[in-house]
Amino acid sequence: MILPEREHGGNLDAAIRQFGGAPTDWLDLSTGINPVPYPLPPLAPELWTRLPDRSAFAAVEAAARAFWSVPDGAEVVIAPGASALIAAMPDLAGEGAVEVLSPTYNEHAAAFAGRGRPVREVVQAGDDPVALRVVVHPNNPDGRVYGAEVLEGAAITVVDESFADVATTSFVDRTATPGCVVLKSFGKFWGLAGLRLGFAICMPEHAAILRARLGPWAASGPALAVAAQALNDPGWAEQARARLAVDARRLDAIMGSERLVGGCDLFRLYAFDDAAAVQQQLARRHIWTRTFGYDPRWLRLGLPAGDRDFDRLAEAMA
Repeated sequence: MILPEREHGGNLDAAIRQFGGAPTDWLDLSTGINPVPYPLPPLAPELWTRLPDRSAFAAVEAAARAFWSVPDGAEVVIAPGASALIAAMPDLAGEGAVEVLSPTYNEHAAAFAGRGRPVREVVQAGDDPVALRVVVHPNNPDGRVYGAEVLEGAAITVVDESFADVATTSFVDRTATPGCVVLKSFGKFWGLAGLRLGFAICMPEHAAILRARLGPWAASGPALAVAAQALNDPGWAEQARARLAVDARRLDAIMGSERLVGGCDLFRLYAFDDAAAVQQQLARRHIWTRTFGYDPRWLRLGLPAGDRDFDRLAEAMA
């Protein structure tokens, strides 16, 4: 089955085809990736030439357990990006209905559709029992957050916390009970999306299924080395959260707080009469943003990296 190409942020090549310029000319605000990434440590040359061993995976698993306070009884599964885990979620679903709380990141519904599983995309959890429910927390693109009620009525609830590391609430403490699977993205909060690293936190029976799907070397040696250091650096995380919170409000001031629909401290969603027109206005200044086909009012922006980028955006919006 050949599926149609899906909309995503980060598609700067499409902007260049339409509006010209080189990649270095552009300010890409179309994603929710931390624009000030974790500083890469020196990497030993052998990390590039040998397969990562079990101790490298174990070190990252231990660091992840500590960073996210993973409860006893839950396991940490390492994957080459959260997208690889999303694609594997149909392996966990038994027979029965699949429900995705929407509108949200489109890869979740697509993962099940690609396996021939019908998906109900709903605004809120339904009353009928389902085999599997997907919740993005905080939601992309509107930043909605959820409570424990989303676990009710579902044999398995997949909670995608790709953007939750800027927030204070998490479902990780529920992963030692049957049916709760939490997904984490390393690339978003730590700003290293090109590293391709993600995590699932879940019960052992689900972890075994995912590891079998992913294979024995589900992450590269360099990715594991970086993650082991970053996850053991809570001081950097605290400073990043504080900076992102300030910068998110700074972005609101430029775009207009009255237009704010939602978001989190990694991205903001604004409403305009014609979001596509605003996107094109900014694109002519080589600033790329994200629109959504299901709501022509919505424009989503990631955070600029510093004063120069904030000033550039403010001038374009003026």
